[in-house]
Amino acid sequence: MDMMANLPVAVIGAGPVGLAAAAHLVERGIRPLILERGESVGAALLDWGHVRVFSPWKYNIDTAARALLDRSGWTAPDSQGLPTGGEIVRDYLTPLGRLPAMAANLKLGAEVTAITRQGHDKVANDGRKDAPFVIRYCDAGGEHRVLARAVIDASGTWWQPNPIGVDGLPVSGEGEASARIAYGIPDVLGKAREDYAGKRILVIGGGHSAINVALALMELQDAAPDTEIFWALRHASIERLLGGGLNDQLPERGALGLAAGQAMADGRLNMLTSFAVNGIKTQGEGLVVNASLGGKPFSLAIDRIVVTTGFRPDLSFLSEIRIALDPAVEAPPALAPLIDPNFHSCGTVPAHGIAELAHPEPGFTIVGSKSYGRAPTFLMATGYEQVRSVVADIAGDHAAAREVRLVLPETGVCSAVGVVTVAASAGCCGGPAPAAVDACCVMDADAKATGASGCGCATAPTTETRENMAAGVDA
Repeated sequence: MDMMANLPVAVIGAGPVGLAAAAHLVERGIRPLILERGESVGAALLDWGHVRVFSPWKYNIDTAARALLDRSGWTAPDSQGLPTGGEIVRDYLTPLGRLPAMAANLKLGAEVTAITRQGHDKVANDGRKDAPFVIRYCDAGGEHRVLARAVIDASGTWWQPNPIGVDGLPVSGEGEASARIAYGIPDVLGKAREDYAGKRILVIGGGHSAINVALALMELQDAAPDTEIFWALRHASIERLLGGGLNDQLPERGALGLAAGQAMADGRLNMLTSFAVNGIKTQGEGLVVNASLGGKPFSLAIDRIVVTTGFRPDLSFLSEIRIALDPAVEAPPALAPLIDPNFHSCGTVPAHGIAELAHPEPGFTIVGSKSYGRAPTFLMATGYEQVRSVVADIAGDHAAAREVRLVLPETGVCSAVGVVTVAASAGCCGGPAPAAVDACCVMDADAKATGASGCGCATAPTTETRENMAAGVDA
C-alpha cells in the first residue's frame, strides 16, 4: 500500500478539464502524470481556436488552476471578456502547463493505447483493488508503460466525431468523399476560407456548433455572394435549434439562436428539415448527396459538407478496465438519466461528482465531455466540478467529494419528445409546477404523473446563486 501511495495519479488529456484535475491534485499534494496525445496543451481546443465561447473568462477558469497561476504572478484576462478557443489555450492553459509542478509531470505527444491493473486482466478478482494501474502509451520514442495509483480519463471526444448516417454509421461514399467533408467547426473565415468561398455548402446538425458554422458562412457570404448555404436538420422542427434566446442566462449563447432565427427569416439559409443522407457520390469537383427530405427522395449537388452531429467517446483503450456505461448514452449509469437527450429536459444538468461518476473499477473515473458519452450538453464548468469532487475522493476527503459547489445556468429551452417550451421566469420547463405538486416545473410534474422520476432538470437557481454560475462551450 505504501508503494501505491507513492505512485502518481494518471490524468489522460491536457485540455481544460484534464489540467484542472492535475491542478487539484497538485493543490492536495498528489503528483499527477498528465498524458496528452497532442503536441501542446489544449490541442483539441486549437482545432476550434477561432470560435468564441458563450461565457466570459470568469466562468472558464478552474479554482485550483487559478490559485496555482495567481501564486506564479500570472496576469489574468479580463474577467468579462469572451475568449476564443485559441485564447483559452494561449492565455490560460499554456501558462498553467508551464508551471513547474505541471510541466515536470506533463508528457505531450503521448497517446494512451491501453489501461489495465498490474498482474490482472479484466476477469481477475484476487488482489485487484490493491494492484496499481498500468498505463500503456506511445510517443515518438516508442511504446511505454507507467504505473499509477488512480486514473482520471479526461481525454474528451473531439477526436471521435459522429458520422453522417442517422443510424450512427458512415453513409455510402462518406469515406471516399472525406477530402470534401469537415467534422466540427472549420475556420471558414480564416485558414479554410478558400475551400468555402463561392461554394455550395451543406451543413448537417442542429446544435450550437451548427449555428456557429452557419453564421460564419453567412459572414463569408457577405464577401463572396456566390456562397450558398444549405442547413440540414434531422428533425422536423427548427424550434429546438434556436435555443432559449432572451431567456438564456448566458446572453452570448442565447444570441446564437436569435441570430440564426433572424437569418432564416431573412431567407439567407436554405433550411432542410427531416433530412437524412443515404449516400454521397463524387461528381467532378463536387459531391451529389442522395437523401430523404420529409420522407421523400431528395438529391442535392454541393461542393463541401460540414458535419456537426456531435461526438462519441473512444472506449477502445479501456477494454481491460471494469467500467459501467449506460447502453444508450455511454455515460456512467447514475449520470445518464440526467443527460439522456431522449428524456433530459432543459440545458441545466444538476451538478455532480464522484457519486455519479464512479465505475466498478476502484480508482478509475471518466470526466469531462467523455463522461457524457454521446450526450451533447456538456459544459466546461461541469467538468471543473467533476474533477474537484473526484480528486477530493482520491485524497480521502469524502465529505468534500460529495458536496455540491456549482449551480449551472439554464439555456431557457426545453426539449422532450419534440416538445419545446421557453422557460418561464419562475420555473424551468413550462413554468412553475402547481403548488400542491412536488416538482420543479410543469414538465417535471407531468413526467412524475406518468410514473417517471421526473423530467431530468434542476430547480431554477435563485438570484443569489446566479452570481456563481459557470459554463463553457458545447462539444
